[in-house]
Amino acid sequence: MKYQHLFFDLDHTIWDFETNAKESLQDLYTSHNLAGRGVDSFDHFFDHYSAHNHRLWDRYTKGFIKQEELKWKRMWLALLEYKIADEKLSRQMSLDFLEVLPTKKALFDGATELLTYLQGKGYQMHLVTNGFENVQHQKIKHAGIAPYFGAVITSEASNSLKPNKEIFDYAFAKTGATASNSIMIGDNQDADIKGGINAGMDTIFVNHIGATPHVKATHEVFDLPSIAKLL
Repeated sequence: MKYQHLFFDLDHTIWDFETNAKESLQDLYTSHNLAGRGVDSFDHFFDHYSAHNHRLWDRYTKGFIKQEELKWKRMWLALLEYKIADEKLSRQMSLDFLEVLPTKKALFDGATELLTYLQGKGYQMHLVTNGFENVQHQKIKHAGIAPYFGAVITSEASNSLKPNKEIFDYAFAKTGATASNSIMIGDNQDADIKGGINAGMDTIFVNHIGATPHVKATHEVFDLPSIAKLL
């Protein structure tokens, strides 16, 4: 085999973040009675949250804000869309969200079958994620995919973020892998694909949403089962 180590991204690649986040926020919408506070449509609230979350994650990835600011300000800004300037509520929703979210189990179609197939072929599989340490471990535990992965490399543990080379250097040191015998698999062109390239690795762009490529990956697939044809 050309590759011995497969490094996967988690959120939006294997673990269906959008579905799981929406379920979690629906729980919070009910438990915090946001309808009674003037948030008349959950779907609209989720759209506002998603837009702010995407923008803040981009800023976090680029080093402009810290983790704690990302966690609660995505709630704060979503609530401000309804003129609810309640920092205490925003911070409590942030805590509740990060407790509920990791218990959700939705994976992209074919995820478990792919991981079982790759494990059977003898690949060593790991995760490289910009997500939070405890949250990511809880996600893979509850989703039932923890046994497939050796190392789980997070931005917190490595003190770096994709696409920086340092997080991959940390991953190589932890797993004994090298750039030449590894491949990076992820959905985010700027974090996963650029990161893999920065580390000298081959890459697979998992283009679930049919985005226009702007970073040249070694391979492009549109669903997880297609990865089996490459490996």
